[in-house]
Parts: sequence; C-alpha cells; structure tokens
Amino acid sequence: MLSLSSMSESVRSGLSCFLSEQVLDNEERQQRSDQLAEMQRLREVRAAAQLKNLEDFLKMNAVSLRECVSYTTGMRYRNLGKSGLRMAEEIMTLAYENGINLFDTAEVYAAGNQNAHHAPVPHTRLSPYRRSTLVITTKIFWGGKYVLYWRLRASLDRLQLEYVDVVFANRPDPNTPMEETVRAMTHVINQGMAMYWGTSRWSSMEIMEAYSVARQFNLIPPICEQAEYHMFQREKVEVQLPELFHKIGVGAMTWSPLACGIISGKYDSGVPPYSRASLKGYQWMKDKILSEEGRRQQAKLKELQAIAERLGCTLPQLAIAWCLRNEGVSSVLLGASSTDQLMENLAAIQVLPKLSSSIVHEMDSILGNKPYSKKDYRS
Repeated sequence: MLSLSSMSESVRSGLSCFLSEQVLDNEERQQRSDQLAEMQRLREVRAAAQLKNLEDFLKMNAVSLRECVSYTTGMRYRNLGKSGLRMAEEIMTLAYENGINLFDTAEVYAAGNQNAHHAPVPHTRLSPYRRSTLVITTKIFWGGKYVLYWRLRASLDRLQLEYVDVVFANRPDPNTPMEETVRAMTHVINQGMAMYWGTSRWSSMEIMEAYSVARQFNLIPPICEQAEYHMFQREKVEVQLPELFHKIGVGAMTWSPLACGIISGKYDSGVPPYSRASLKGYQWMKDKILSEEGRRQQAKLKELQAIAERLGCTLPQLAIAWCLRNEGVSSVLLGASSTDQLMENLAAIQVLPKLSSSIVHEMDSILGNKPYSKKDYRS
C-alpha cells in the first residue's frame, strides 16, 4: 500500500510532469505557428516576385496584365478587319482539314486589344472533330504549385476543355525551386488536367535539372522543349537539344520559323508602314531590323530569295521547309492571320523534297552560321 506521504509525492511528480509537457506543447505550437507564418510570408514574397517578373515581361511587349488575363469563358482574339471570329474559325478548320492537328495556346496570346472578342477556341471551332484527334497545348508563365494549378484551371475554363495534351512551363521561374515546379506539373497531370508537361525557353542545364529532380523524387519529367528556331537562330535546336534527346528523350517543338516576320522578305528595304515592326510594342524588332546585323541578315535573305526562285517557291516557304528538314524537330509552330497566308505556309511541305544536300549546303554557305557540336569537332 502507498502511504499518504508517498501518494502526495507521486501526485506532485505527476503534476510537475504534466505542467512540463504542457509548457513544451505550448512552445511547440508557438514554434509551429511561427514556422507557418514565416512560410506564408515567404509565399507572399515569392508571389510578389513572380508577379513582378510577369509584369516586366508583359511591359517589355507593351501588354498589360489586366488585358491579357481574363477569367471569363473564352479566348481573346484580335479583330481581323470585319471578319472577326469567322477568320479564326476558318483558319483553324482549314488547318485541321490540311493535316494540322496541333494547336498551341498560351495565357497571353492575342492580348493587347481592348476590343478583342471572346470565343471558346478550339473546343467550339473544332467541335465536329473528335478530341482524341487533336493535340492542344498551353503555356503557363511562372509560379509555384498553387499558381500553376489555378492558372491552368483558368486556361481550361477559357478553352472549355477538360484537359490539354501538353502544358508548358514558359520560361524558368527564378523564384521557385525546381522541385516545386516539377511537383506542380506532376500534380496537374495526376489530376487529369494535362497528359504531359514540357518547357519553353529553358536552357539545357535547366531541363536537365528538372529531369534529375523528377528521377530523384519519382515525379514526371518534361517531354519536350519549345524553342525558337529559324535560319538566324540555330545553336540550341541543332546542337543542345539533340544531345538532350539522346540522353533523356526530350523532343523539340520549334516556333518562329520566319523570325517574327524578318525572314518574310518584307523588310529588305526597311520597315514598311503597317508591318509588325512598325507597331507599338515592337520597337525592339524595328531596332533589330535596322541594326548593322539586321542589314547583314537582309542581304543574306536576298541571296536566299534567288534559291527560292530556282526551287519555284517563296522565301517564307523555303524558310519553313528548312526548319522541317531537321530530323530533330518534332513540329514547327506556325502563325497565320489569314487563310491565304496559312495555305502559302502549308505549301512549304511541297518544297521539302527539293531541299537536297547540295541546296542545304548552299544555304549554309550563305548564312555562315552553322553550329557544330563536340562530336563534329572530334570527327
């Protein structure tokens, strides 16, 4: 039996232990609360930095955040004369009926026009066709897991789609750890919002880091990179991405085969009125065309024009076929403002068989910018 004194001592000891544990619990709760507050503060700082990066990018292209982000259903389009949405519908339908099944979208495409219309594209415009026959992609600009999720959700609402085939992380986010970006992309894929994810304007080192993080944590790696590729921009697509393809299987989806219209031939005598380079927000392009390097490029294009005439095609068709002839390119993204322009661009496929090794060598001699890999130097 316990005596009264021993019981009292036991009670005091137990009470002391209880109070000590309660103090520790309070300290742990306070510490946890402080940690959560610090994490929230860091998220807010990161979100502010992400917003600043996005606003700087949009400002550089003379577009406001309010103009390009809309949470109403439908994608914005610029008016094309009086044709409006019908032109967009005709272009997309014509493209599909001529074998094009990939349609690339992004958060800020068609932004910058206050009078832009809204239309659920491509869902409504391609409604006669089965969704399984289409490859629809979109790009999300920066952000951590929370931001990427809701931006993709907003894009799906505007497109009136349940999922996109590929979602691209457009430009690497310096304020978000790579692991968080890869986890975010893995999450939206697991949620059925996208089938795959890719990168856009990422360096080879950044793509390799994303792949390594995915393998380390059993996450989903990127499958392709969207890269600028044309006659005056070759290093990344012709040297860097093929090395990544052989190492980790990352493919190349290229854009701007006409270098934003510089290779169209319309700037051989300067910047004509109403051209893209004459528009507000394209001063950078005008400066580029009128620079010393721009004049040298236009001189080379005049020589390439002679080759195009020999092959019985236009300079834009030659430029697009030149991009397509690269076996490392999975697809070439085209932009068109009219059905006539689309059909002219599609005719580049007929030029492709005419690009013999001698023609390509002649074009390389004129361009004088063929990049060489380490393998080429060793051989």
